[in-house]
Amino acid sequence: MRAYFSQGLFGRDLLGSVVVFLVALPLCMGIAIASGMPPSAGLITGIVGGIVVGAIAGSPLQVSGPAAGLAVLVFELVREHGVAALGPVVLLAGLIQIAAGLCRVGVWFRMTSPAVVAGMLSGIGILIVASQSHVLLDAVPKARGLENFAALPGAVWESVTGAGEGQAPAALMIGLGTIAIMLAWEKLRPARLRFVPGALLAVVAMTAAAQLGAFDVKRVDVPSNLFSAVTLPSLGSLFGVFDATLLVAAATFAFIASAETLLSAAAVDRMHDGERTNYDRELTAQGVGNLICGFLGALPMTGVIVRSAANVQAGSATRMAAIMHGGWLLAFVMLLPWLMRMTPVSCLAGILVFTGVKMVNPKQIKSLAAYGKGTAAVYVATTLAIVATDLLTGVIVGFGLSLLRLALLSSKLKMDVTHHDEPGMATLHLEGSATFLKVPSMARTLERIPPNTRLSVMMDRLHHVDQASLELLREWGSNASKRGCELIVDWQELGRRVEGSRQVA
Repeated sequence: MRAYFSQGLFGRDLLGSVVVFLVALPLCMGIAIASGMPPSAGLITGIVGGIVVGAIAGSPLQVSGPAAGLAVLVFELVREHGVAALGPVVLLAGLIQIAAGLCRVGVWFRMTSPAVVAGMLSGIGILIVASQSHVLLDAVPKARGLENFAALPGAVWESVTGAGEGQAPAALMIGLGTIAIMLAWEKLRPARLRFVPGALLAVVAMTAAAQLGAFDVKRVDVPSNLFSAVTLPSLGSLFGVFDATLLVAAATFAFIASAETLLSAAAVDRMHDGERTNYDRELTAQGVGNLICGFLGALPMTGVIVRSAANVQAGSATRMAAIMHGGWLLAFVMLLPWLMRMTPVSCLAGILVFTGVKMVNPKQIKSLAAYGKGTAAVYVATTLAIVATDLLTGVIVGFGLSLLRLALLSSKLKMDVTHHDEPGMATLHLEGSATFLKVPSMARTLERIPPNTRLSVMMDRLHHVDQASLELLREWGSNASKRGCELIVDWQELGRRVEGSRQVA
């Protein structure tokens, strides 16, 4: 501990904690609103993510809290099953993460295709823009992404004309002003003030404008006592989580939160030269955090790249920065709730619209295409499937396409028929992997063999053969005599290759 203070690490962590606190405060409230939950639910998650998860995390500089990536899932869950279902689902998701961490499967979550993860985040970003564009107008968002886009022109017209119930042009102006400030600060901020978050400046400026102008807009509803917002799950709701739909929701929460957390941790490791991430410990810590958040009725958490990057860029040295940021959140919410209640809801929506647009990043298509057009196609398909259906379906589509692409790539088989000078003699050269996916093309190649041909099969460059391909060769060989053909194959060697393939598998 003496070395911690004598080496100046405390000062670095103190500055980093303040910067992360300033970034996290508006995001915790905004993500909660985007999730269909009160702002206090996001603040509780931010506090638990800082103080509890920060103390036991496997990634020393990653910061945990409510994430925009789970906002869509939470919104759908609350809409379909009510607020009472959220706590037990998050609690069960935490237990799944703890079990996964203790079983040392943390590193396996990094096997998720980057194209699927990027597509997932892009799809979530589009859905956030669609829903929060309505909140930016002080309107109520629809249940689905496409519905939100379809209803947006009418909502804008009602806001501009003041025809909508509870809507006023002032809300739109505050939301657009928030986006303009954040965009200008990102482009023009001085190097010396790079640690000051644009979201904070936008909240301060737009809140001041709303107060001075006495605008009639919706404002954040934060209780005077944060502990009054804690909703412990009832015994009935805990047993209700064993409903098949809620079990799937819990597993989905656990998987997506874990994948996002561990991919974020890997990105944070590339930003600094200090201690590396222990993935199993990080996964277990996230599970403990979600277990507590579920028990308190708060939002689910993940490791968040925006806050983590701010933590690294501010010069933080240890996990104490994340812990102290949670302490700042708790102190601010307990001592100054009246100040937070001045914040216009449309201002927080503007922050999330800005964040959602950044999550989409179409430039990723070009960078992913460098690894093959199929990779870029998986990204686009995952994004479109999420927007058109829902998050779980979109991710399943992405995984399915990734596995199909992998199967196609691993099933490359080159077939070359060489006809000898001697009449009626030919050789079939097989190179690569002969799998069921190549059976049609192999069958067409064999069908083109002229009658009365003695065909030898060379397989010195054949790496893999499966049962479907083997049976095709046997079937053609057994019927070859009808066309006056003969198939010459070292069946014993081919059998050994099949057995070898089984052992590798």
